[in-house]
Amino acid sequence: MTGGDVTNILLTVDTELSAALHQRGYSPVANFNSSILGRCDGVDFGIVHQMKRLDEYGHKAVFFIDPMPALVYGEQIIADIVGPVIEQGHEVQLHMHTEWLEWAKDSPVGDRQGRNLSDFDYDDQVKLLKLAKGILINAGASRPTAFRAGNFGANDDSVRAARSAGLTWDSSFTPCSAAADCKVELPDDQIAPVLKHGIVELPVSGILDRPGEIRPAQICALSMDEMAAAMDHASAERHPLFVIVTHSFELLSRDRLRVNRSVAKRFDQIAAFIAARSDLQTVGFNALSADEILNDERSLTRLPPKIWRRSTRIAEQLWATWRYEHSLTPI
Repeated sequence: MTGGDVTNILLTVDTELSAALHQRGYSPVANFNSSILGRCDGVDFGIVHQMKRLDEYGHKAVFFIDPMPALVYGEQIIADIVGPVIEQGHEVQLHMHTEWLEWAKDSPVGDRQGRNLSDFDYDDQVKLLKLAKGILINAGASRPTAFRAGNFGANDDSVRAARSAGLTWDSSFTPCSAAADCKVELPDDQIAPVLKHGIVELPVSGILDRPGEIRPAQICALSMDEMAAAMDHASAERHPLFVIVTHSFELLSRDRLRVNRSVAKRFDQIAAFIAARSDLQTVGFNALSADEILNDERSLTRLPPKIWRRSTRIAEQLWATWRYEHSLTPI
């Protein structure tokens, strides 16, 4: 559903095993429990918990799942991620962290490695995307139509490669002030979806944190007040889409040893906020019409900065860091 008086919310979850935990010697099971299930103290706060909370509010999310760990752990671990998402009726799309090539038993690009997809030439990117797409389908997912690069580490070749791999949508662009790894050539003030190299680019949403500085609409990056104000602004301007980002492990502390109850509470608050509004609805890529979106030529703006909102967020983050992020072991 697109257009009309409803702003579509793409609630996207980058769902990925941790290459850093693998490098530190974590077993596949331990990595899965931490990165996907978000398990700490015997309680899960990862994708199963997230889907349960979203289901209670009637929402559908998009899980961008990274198949690349299959090159190290085997394909069954990807099927174990895809299965619950499909069972709960949420949408699976394609994610990719090329860091896993460092430990791959068999790579389609030989010994070439890189942290980001943009570190590879166009031909290698096409090979990697087709490989990852095939693994995801073998794991039980429907044929993916959308892609997001790990670390937002894409460039224009990545967009071209995504089209060559048979994809329709890309959501790898986030403004440079929000993600230095993003090299997709679009202006920072690009808000609306745009056709680029034959694929529809859906920029990650954000707010103006201060003049010239954009903060992304990521659940751990914005306060509830900021996220609510940003969605209010998007609805008032009748934005066709508002793209939110979170991760499978984002409700945990950075050392993965405890739940960050500040972020977990915000996840629930965002779900409740959207559910209470008739002018907002969560959708997946498969419910969108590219023609309708691209024919929407309204001039769009970001939520402008407010000193009190920014100051309140900083204070909240300082408190949450003190409360939930002590004794950090970097990941």
